[in-house]
Amino acid sequence: MPSRRLPEDFAPNEITQLLDRKRRSGERILDLTETNPTRVGLPGAGPEEFRALSDPRGTLYEPDPRGLLGAREALVRYYAGRGGSGTPAASLSADDLVLVASTSEAYAHLMRLLCDAGDEIVIPRPSYPLLGPLVALEDVRVESYRLAYHDRWQLDLESLEGAISPRTRAVLLVQPNNPTGSCLSLEEAARVESLCAERGIAIISDEVFGDFPWPPSSAPLPSMLGEREALTFVLGGLSKLCGMPQMKVAWIAAVGRGKGDALRGLEWIADLFLSVSTPAQVALPRLLEARHGFQRSVRERLTANLARLRALGNGGSGFRVLEAEGGWSAVLEAPAASGDFALEALRTRNVLVHPGHFYEIAREGSVVVSLLPEAAVFEEAVACLEGMA
Repeated sequence: MPSRRLPEDFAPNEITQLLDRKRRSGERILDLTETNPTRVGLPGAGPEEFRALSDPRGTLYEPDPRGLLGAREALVRYYAGRGGSGTPAASLSADDLVLVASTSEAYAHLMRLLCDAGDEIVIPRPSYPLLGPLVALEDVRVESYRLAYHDRWQLDLESLEGAISPRTRAVLLVQPNNPTGSCLSLEEAARVESLCAERGIAIISDEVFGDFPWPPSSAPLPSMLGEREALTFVLGGLSKLCGMPQMKVAWIAAVGRGKGDALRGLEWIADLFLSVSTPAQVALPRLLEARHGFQRSVRERLTANLARLRALGNGGSGFRVLEAEGGWSAVLEAPAASGDFALEALRTRNVLVHPGHFYEIAREGSVVVSLLPEAAVFEEAVACLEGMA
């Protein structure tokens, strides 16, 4: 019999069923859910990067559970040069880093490190729907705290305090959050850190979108790296940083009180899997250099598509774009009387957007759109949405 960790029902939802029917019949879909950077005309891994994967050192297998030293040193240089408010990375060393194949694997390792079966992790709501299943798959219970929107997304500290129990082992932050694009203010982050330090709870800060502030800002977004009162794990990866999800390299940085024991535990766990390929680790310094061109192109895409989306919100159509600090997605509120707007957009206009309830956004008429599609596709799709007002 299948494990109880698996979903009881694998049936596709109504939007997925409709999308499948339309694609099978050959209809053209304007996809505003696409966040795969390799499918939207952005520069990522090119000939130089693939040559780096052919480095002869990649033919040797001399595994280090934390990842090859040269790869971890390249990450230290990246963080040292990143700068930005709240990013005191000068104290980060290669010994503070553990390489993994993906941030999903990072979550799994951290659940194994911090939790016994039945322990709890507190995650934000709204948030990416992958987080809950990743935690539950490790026999860890999921509780949530609320992000409330009042001209900007704000932490509901009372809901966080109420979600914490004697079995809570970590509080998850996503900075910027997916899909809300929100970051904690410095004051909010300090209060979370103080709360976790007082109760002996770890912080997991997923910062994969941290290099993508919304224009006109160009400064990197705040990070939980640095000297921390609470044990803190910061996650990153090539998938978003460089637009290279196919390279399968991500990492965990451990900072704060108790990091030594935590890193020894992570090293032991990572040694059981050794999941990051040697060629990718050898190539990592070169792959990180490629981020500059990719990020320039993403910033240009964000600037153009956000301007078009905001024009929709400012045009008297009844749409509203919720403010955010960064990331690749935006939350759009459709006119109040629109009913199931996402389903209707696909049914009548062949425009694919995600309904807000996929992410537990408790705001009527909310949908989530990706800001990565090419400008012509984005413009055509938004014009179709505008016609539904």
